[in-house]
This record gives sequence, structure tokens and C-alpha cells, in this order.
Amino acid sequence: MRSLFLLLILLCVTSLMLGSKQTSIIALFNLSSDAWLTLTASRIPRLIALILTGVGLSVSGVILQHIVRNKFVEPATSGGLDAAKLGILVSLTILPNASTSSKMIFAMIFCFTASLLFILIISRIKFKSSVLIPVLGLMYGSVLSSIAEFYAYRNNILQSMQGWLLGDFSRVVQGHYELIYIILPIIILAYGYAHRFTVLGMGEDMAASLGLGYASTAALGLVLVSVTVAASVITIGAIPFVGLVIPNLVALKYGENLSRTLPIVALGGACLLLICDVFGRLIIYPFEVPIGLTAGGVGGLIFLILIMRGVK
Repeated sequence: MRSLFLLLILLCVTSLMLGSKQTSIIALFNLSSDAWLTLTASRIPRLIALILTGVGLSVSGVILQHIVRNKFVEPATSGGLDAAKLGILVSLTILPNASTSSKMIFAMIFCFTASLLFILIISRIKFKSSVLIPVLGLMYGSVLSSIAEFYAYRNNILQSMQGWLLGDFSRVVQGHYELIYIILPIIILAYGYAHRFTVLGMGEDMAASLGLGYASTAALGLVLVSVTVAASVITIGAIPFVGLVIPNLVALKYGENLSRTLPIVALGGACLLLICDVFGRLIIYPFEVPIGLTAGGVGGLIFLILIMRGVK
């Protein structure tokens, strides 16, 4: 964990210094107004948003995996991200002048409903292989995504939707990212319930025998996941696979006791998102590749490796 924390610090410094406009430590020490304006108005908000989004998505993924009892599930592979996007589109058409909080409420409700429906679907199907559950989730998400795109096409917002719903931190500036702070109390609450989520992952019968309210704990977990996904999609856009890759890698090395591993999952999520962001800012420098593409590529590759490992 110490090495992971040191990596996070190194990535944070790299992120603050990196950009199309050069900012040096010497300029900051010389109190250059341009350097400090760039740092406070853009670089620091971007860094905070990166860390909180990475932490939130990775913790959401591990909570959802314990609810579903499948290691290959996260909001991107269970329809949650696509449902949140659909909720935002519906809010824009029903309430054209909707505030950010109104859009978040719509996104949260749609994400919660879609996740609950996904759990109900897989609870009624007996799978011979755990790999089939995320496959079903991807199919389910594709249906929701198609509905969202048809809805956007019908309301003549399809072209703009594809741009502003793709994960991109370049739009994060002071005054337009503060909603992401809602992830902080979500993380604290998730850590407080870490032991219960661990028991939840043992199954309904085991949870009942240990005196845990299975339905209420699962509902709380879905609410935490839905709020996190809604806040991240509204502020940044859709970022897939972070909540799938990090919990699996952490579980392989440290086990699945969330009381012990949740801080490691949180640090790992922040580091992965920072790595993807730095890579996206360097690959065609001084231009920038949206993090939705880099995270999708890196996360998708690791997801494929995990799937192949699971099949074996």
C-alpha cells in the first residue's frame, strides 16, 4: 500500500505539471500569476476530479460485485452507465432548463432502477459459468444504450450526446466540477459498511444467519453506486472498466475482506485513472485523447485477460 501511495503522489505531480501550456515549479516559486492561475483554475480541479472519480468508480465496482456475487460486474457491465446516460437525456427533454442537481437525480434513479432490474434478471437464471453474467450485462447495457441513442436521435441531440457523454477531463475547470465532491461522503459511508458488504458477498443465507439485513444492505449499496455513477457521468462522462479491473487485481493479491482492502481499491482506482489521463495527454501532445477512450482501451484489455483467466 505504501508503494501505491508513493505512485499516487508521483502521478499527482505529473498531472499538475502536464498540459498544453507549460507550467514549471520554478514559475510557481517565482509567484508567476499565469502559472498560478493555470494551476488553481484548471490543473488542481482536474486532479481532484480525477482522484475522486477513480476512487468512486473503483469502490462502486467492488460494492456491486459483492451484491451480485460476481467478480466481472461493474456499472459498465451491468447497464448502470448506460442507464445514467439515458436518465440525463430524459431530464434534458422533460426539463430543458434542468439544473445539474435535477439531472443527477434523474441519472441516479435510472441507474438504480436498471441495476435493480439486472440483479432480478440474473437471480432468476442459473448460470453454469460466472463469465456469462457480465456477458448478459453487456447485452443488457447495449439495449439501454440503443434506447438512449434512439431517444437522442428522436429529440435531435444525438450528435452532441456522443461528445459530452464521453469521459473527458479537459472540460474540468473551477466552478464546473464541484458536484464530484459528493463522492467523498459516499466513500466514507462505504467504508463504514465495508464489513456488511463483505458478508453480503457470502450470499443471502449466510448473511441472514449472521443477522444481516440482506435486502436493506443491498439497497444501500445500490444507492451508493447509483449516486457515484450519476455524479461522475454528469461531471466527466462515461468511464468504463475502472470498477472492474481494480477490485479484481486487489482481490487477487489481498483477498476480499473490504474492511482491509477498500483503501487499497480506492488508491488503485485513483492511480489507474491518473495513468490513463497522463497517457491520453501525452499520446498526441499537445492535443488530448478523452479518458473514456484510454480507460476503455486499457480496462478492456485487462478485462479480456480476466475473462480468459476466469474461463480457464
